[in-house]
Amino acid sequence: MSSDNRKRPVLRADPRPAGRPAKAAKAKPKPKPKAPARKAPTKKAAARKSVARKPAPARKKRRSGGGPPRGFFARIGWSIKRLIGWIFGVIFAITWRGIAVLLLILAGATAYHYSTLPPALDLTDARVRGSVTLLDREGDVYAWRGDQFGGIITADTVSPHLKNAIIATEDRRFYRHFGISPRGIASAVRINLREGRGPLSGHGGSTITQQVAKLLCLGTEFSPESGQTEAEYEAECRSGGIWRKVKEIPYSMALETAYTKDEILTIYLNRAYLGAGARGFEAASQRYFGKSAAEVTPPEAAMLAGLLVAPTRFAPTNDLARSQRRAATIIGLMQEQGYLSDTEAAVAQANPATLSAAAERLAGGYFADWVMDSGPSFLTSETTEDVIIRTTFDQRIQNAAEEALQYVFDTKVSKGSKAQAAIVVMSADGAVRAMVGGRKLQVSGAFNRATQALRQTGSAFKPFVYAAALDLGYRPNDLILDAPLTINIPGSGPWSPRNYTGNFYGEVTLTEALMNSLNTPAVRLSEEVGRENVRKVATDFGIARKMADGPALALGASESTLLEMTAAYAGILNGGSSVAPYGLTELRLLGDTTPLMGQAGGIGERVVSQRAAQELTYMMYRVIADGTGGRAKLPENRQAAGKTGTTQAARDAWFVGFTADYVAGIWMGYDDNTPLTGVTGGGLPAEIWRETMTRVHEGRPQKPLPMTLPPARAPEAPQVVQSRPDTREDPIRNAAERVIRDVLGQILGRN
Repeated sequence: MSSDNRKRPVLRADPRPAGRPAKAAKAKPKPKPKAPARKAPTKKAAARKSVARKPAPARKKRRSGGGPPRGFFARIGWSIKRLIGWIFGVIFAITWRGIAVLLLILAGATAYHYSTLPPALDLTDARVRGSVTLLDREGDVYAWRGDQFGGIITADTVSPHLKNAIIATEDRRFYRHFGISPRGIASAVRINLREGRGPLSGHGGSTITQQVAKLLCLGTEFSPESGQTEAEYEAECRSGGIWRKVKEIPYSMALETAYTKDEILTIYLNRAYLGAGARGFEAASQRYFGKSAAEVTPPEAAMLAGLLVAPTRFAPTNDLARSQRRAATIIGLMQEQGYLSDTEAAVAQANPATLSAAAERLAGGYFADWVMDSGPSFLTSETTEDVIIRTTFDQRIQNAAEEALQYVFDTKVSKGSKAQAAIVVMSADGAVRAMVGGRKLQVSGAFNRATQALRQTGSAFKPFVYAAALDLGYRPNDLILDAPLTINIPGSGPWSPRNYTGNFYGEVTLTEALMNSLNTPAVRLSEEVGRENVRKVATDFGIARKMADGPALALGASESTLLEMTAAYAGILNGGSSVAPYGLTELRLLGDTTPLMGQAGGIGERVVSQRAAQELTYMMYRVIADGTGGRAKLPENRQAAGKTGTTQAARDAWFVGFTADYVAGIWMGYDDNTPLTGVTGGGLPAEIWRETMTRVHEGRPQKPLPMTLPPARAPEAPQVVQSRPDTREDPIRNAAERVIRDVLGQILGRN
């Protein structure tokens, strides 16, 4: 703006004094008006003014920038306060960011697992192995193997008592949480610490949903190609630890998102392992009570729910009383949580659950294992299908054998003895009816001394020597010399067998030699007929092991199993034909009616003539009636035949024998080959045999043995067999005659 436009002040001339001449006008400032005179203040007003004008106290000047106060200690306190505030600020900043990151990770992991979950019913049965149900000869179940699955049962169809028992025991807030229970975890940690364990050792505080996550192995299926065994896989799935718990959380939340509570409970009901090979509550209910899980009563439901904490320990087939005590605790929880009234709980406590008849018998553990091993593995031990196997097993005979063994060891054997025993009972065609593989009866997968233990047979082998001789034309009343004998064995030197008593009895009949188990006559006879013939007869009867080469062959220096020996004696009972012991009669898949395989009998080729077998039966009958097997004599004069056997230093003691109905073999000894004290085959083994066969034949009619009594020997013309008698016909010619006779007999229908 131009300076010409500025407002200029008005110029005024100062007033002139009077009488002076006017001069040039000069501007003077206009005087200010005088203020009116003020009145003097009153005392009261003066006092108020003095108060008002009292100077205010000086304010401390605020330091710029909030610096520390003056003073050393004040500055120290101020610094510490600032440091703590800074630390908490950093922690807070990191914490909320960390929580935000963790929540994002949790949400992502949950979403991932959610995307991988199939329909709920697809997760109810994911067994790697199938099941094998074993039936006895009457068609009744007596054993299970593999992973038993009874079929799908849902939370809607299961017994309400079982559903309530599971929730009361495992997760009382199941229907209220979102998959995990912080309160439950905190409670479990507190209990573990109070009991002196680690915070996550023992009680895990897992919800049912978390347990389902563990049963599903967090979605990882077993793969044989992984290099893991199934046992290793399951152990890894069941493992605890903090990291495993952390991984369970998103998977559990995914389950809760994908499925309803009842669907999660359905998976749990079908996948939980409940002991004795039972997978799921339906299989367990069938296994222990012989009924569906939809029908169980409150005490049965409590017993099943009690298995969850430790299936093997609390399985009622292992210890029924312990399982009942655990069930009583569960009933108390159900009452406390309102699932049972006081009256219902009292009734359940007063009437504990018991096992079904099939589960209570617990028979046939050794037999079941043997049958599983004898069948094709892809349909037995390694089956992925559910298989039904019908067998030759007889539960009555099995119980008789077990009771007999227990009775003898309780009454005749010193307490604390570690001696073992085994029993096999079979029919004449090789159908095995009972098997005891050791003194521990209720087992599965244990060492079976009836089928797996190779032991020297001792004098129990001698019947095969006499069978070879009789088949070549010898007769029971032929004489043989019992006298000192020395045989020079190349590479070993002279060998001189002796009798158990240390005495020699001169000329004796073959029957007397066998019934008194004399050694030198058996060796002489074996050398006479030829060891190769003896070896062939024994092999053809089923002794499949490599046999001794020297003359000790006749005295049982070779090894065999009890099952093989019993089957070989069955060949003598059936008239001289070989026997293949068998237990499986029919195998089919569950739901099919057509068997995949089966067997109707085990009789094979003829080994010796029927005449020779029946004469040998007579000689073995005399062993029990008048010889070393006297303690095996059965009551009511029931005919029986058998042979004792004792090995060198009494490391093995045998008694194998038969009636017209059954063959039974007994072995006794120590697993480590320690010699038995005061035990021979004619002692405790013979008594176990007698107790077994007495019980087996209860209620059965008397039947005579299929034996041929020899003609009376003319006293004036005895035949004495020494080494190679000139009076004996040529064995080769006799063998040829026997073959011709057998063929003609078969043609004529007489043999």
